[in-house]
Formats: sequence, structure tokens, C-alpha cells
Amino acid sequence: MITEIEDFFTKGCGRCARFATPDCSTRTWSVGLGKLRGICRAAGLVETVKWGHPCYMHAGRNIAIIGALRGDFRLTFFNAALMTDPAGVLERQGPNTRHPDMIRFRDNDRVAAIEPTLAAYLKEAMGYAEAGLLPAKDTAAPTLPEELVEALDADPELAEAFHRLTPGRQKSYVINLSSAARRDTRLARIEKFRGHILSGKGATER
Repeated sequence: MITEIEDFFTKGCGRCARFATPDCSTRTWSVGLGKLRGICRAAGLVETVKWGHPCYMHAGRNIAIIGALRGDFRLTFFNAALMTDPAGVLERQGPNTRHPDMIRFRDNDRVAAIEPTLAAYLKEAMGYAEAGLLPAKDTAAPTLPEELVEALDADPELAEAFHRLTPGRQKSYVINLSSAARRDTRLARIEKFRGHILSGKGATER
């Protein structure tokens, strides 16, 4: 992954084989990405590189991050649960994203078209950072798949370890198991995950 900010806008993020080639997504969206970068910098945000992408900070907090894919590019807000979204432009990144957190662009010209909205949203997010506000933690217990409930009932050690996991780690197993269409697949995954759960890890942690 890149560590220099200019590399993102000239070569890409460095996370795939299309890096520094004409096929890189940052080449498709170069005009829009450049405009989006300018708006973030004009807002007074500190520009850094995190996870191979331009990340914008204020008051010691991550405010937003820019990304580019084949079909779109986007500005994603951290702590999005605080955002009021009066223009209704925020979208969820996926079905398991709890709060709408990104503004998606499918053409380069849209950035300039909604520049006042972007500036206002960045200012709002910066205000939360200055005030030290954070979203309330999600402590709601996820609904467990039937096979996982059965496994926990039959294995007290596993049940104790699972209930010690953070809500986020518990949810990672729910998402993984729920993505399997067949019962036997879910059962096999539970068996595979047993060591992970006992170690206090989430489904995607190594």
C-alpha cells in the first residue's frame, strides 16, 4: 500500500495489481477525486494516508476518507452515526453497515455539483470532533442463527467464550453464518470457528 499522498492521485492505492496502470480506478475518476481532495483541503482538514487512501483529520480525529472503485468513487465519514444528513446524500456501504456513512459518485461532475453540501457535511463532522463527541456504542445483542444457538447450548465452554466477545465480534459470526444457505455449511463453519471463539477473536481475525 502507498504511504505518500500524491501516489494515490497519480498511481492508485497500491492494494491490487492495477496499481500504477491506466486501468487503476483512480485514473477513471481522476477529475472528481482531485476536486474532492480540494474541497477537503479547503475545509481545513489535515491530509494523511491511512490504509492506502487519503484520510482527512481534524482535532486529532479521522473525519473522512476517499476511495475509488471501478464503478464509483466515494467520500466516507467516520462516526457517521452522528451525521444529520439533511440533504439525504449519505448511503450505506453494504447491507451490514449500520448507518449511512458515504457519499457515492458515479460521475466526475457530481462533486462540483454538490460542493456546498460536501463543505457543510465536513464542517458538521469537524464540529463533532472539536466537541469530542462520539456515537453511542452499539450494545444490542445480535439475533443468533439457529445452528449457533444449538451449538452454544450443547457446549458450555463455547457459550461462555462467545458471550464474552464484544458485540462487534459476535456480529461477525452472525454475518458469516447467515451468508451460508445450507444448514450443513453453517454447522461446518461453527466447528471451524470454535478455536477462534475460544481465543476471543472475531470471524475475520487471524
